[in-house]
Amino acid sequence: MKKILYGLLTACLLTGSFSSCNSKLDVEPTDSIDAANALRTSADVEAALVGCYTGLQDEDAYGGNIQLLSDLLADNGEISFVGTFIPPNQAARKQILKDNGFVTSIWTNAYDVINRTNNVLANLDKLDTPAKQARVEGEAKFIRSLLYFDLVRLYARDWNDGNPQTNPGVPLVLTPTRTISAESQVRRNTVAEVYAQILTDLTTAEARLITANPANNNGFFANRYAVAALLSRVYLQQSKFAESAAAANRVISSGRYSLTPSYADEFTSSNDLLGNTSEDIFAIQISSQSGANELNTYYSVNRRADVNINDQLIDQFEPGDERLDLISIDPTGGPAYSSKYDVLYGNIKLFRLAEMYLNRAEGNFRAGTSVGATPLADINRIRQRAGLAPLVTLTLNAILKERRLELALEGFRLGDLKRNRESTVDLGNPPVTLPYNSPRLIFPIPLREINANPNLVQNEGYQ
Repeated sequence: MKKILYGLLTACLLTGSFSSCNSKLDVEPTDSIDAANALRTSADVEAALVGCYTGLQDEDAYGGNIQLLSDLLADNGEISFVGTFIPPNQAARKQILKDNGFVTSIWTNAYDVINRTNNVLANLDKLDTPAKQARVEGEAKFIRSLLYFDLVRLYARDWNDGNPQTNPGVPLVLTPTRTISAESQVRRNTVAEVYAQILTDLTTAEARLITANPANNNGFFANRYAVAALLSRVYLQQSKFAESAAAANRVISSGRYSLTPSYADEFTSSNDLLGNTSEDIFAIQISSQSGANELNTYYSVNRRADVNINDQLIDQFEPGDERLDLISIDPTGGPAYSSKYDVLYGNIKLFRLAEMYLNRAEGNFRAGTSVGATPLADINRIRQRAGLAPLVTLTLNAILKERRLELALEGFRLGDLKRNRESTVDLGNPPVTLPYNSPRLIFPIPLREINANPNLVQNEGYQ
């Protein structure tokens, strides 16, 4: 240390001025920027919006951990987690602890990205054209709504479980948090309040993006149809079936999307890259330089192969169902694996057209309507792509079965289990049946958040 100080003193003497030397050392830190200087121009705000999308790519967002943990928590024996990571093991056993690392990181990453969207939304006036203002507002509110929807589904009771007007949801933070103060110690809003904010944001976003975003971004960024797809998903979770069908129909009737010729075309590639397809409404972009595809890490036999596919799932497929081709079955009786995520840098498909057909079919069937098409026609469209014969008559169970097989391992299972009031099983010794409203099927509020914020109330069963 003395040598360094002597060297600096010598340098100052040689230049003949201490003030000159001091000015060279007076450098603004580059790891933080004052909030007043961060978003000054239109380009700054647009760049900040890209940063919101980057947050969605994180492994603790839609890079895989949200989908993996929710599917493991809902599973009743169709898959098995055989890896050594403790956090997903806890989810598979329905014994999540308050300090579960994945549960903590999903929460903190989500609120970090929400704060990014809040900063963007607080600076819309910096955008230099009305069209940009509309587009950026719509996309930011889509991202914020997507995160809040999954937060309230994972960390709170389902909309149909008790009274959403009084059940604690998650904190709604709608303005930028730039410093930590007593005001940062927010309380949990109710489930109903969170859903109301989601629907308000999405309704606004869809209106903003109708003219501002011509939907020519190939699924890279959210457009009006991505917003409608999310609305359809939210309404379905609330059992608002007519509204779900109508939102799905807006996507389908746009004519912008089409099912890939085969189911495998949506998920497979001849190399390490898998881009968006004609079916993709919105996908997480993955490359060797950007994003994380942890589904590849967990599911692929070429990587960790942490998830086995069991006969309980395999046996549900009909003979000739081409979707079964994406399950690698060992003829000698060894473990089976999904090849849905074998592509190393495969884009992760969050909203695809097949889901919209399924949403429209179920929504119309339950509502007794035929918006856009009959439920039977929509289900047969999905079956035709899978190489199956069309059904002549339709039941709700048939719709839910097609949904389960079509969307398997894509993060839908927990939400569907809860909204349909199904049960699952803790496969311990002895096995225990868990109803849809079991507290063990809800993530705990992370322990670090409870410790830092006395206003947060912990979920039942985690006291």
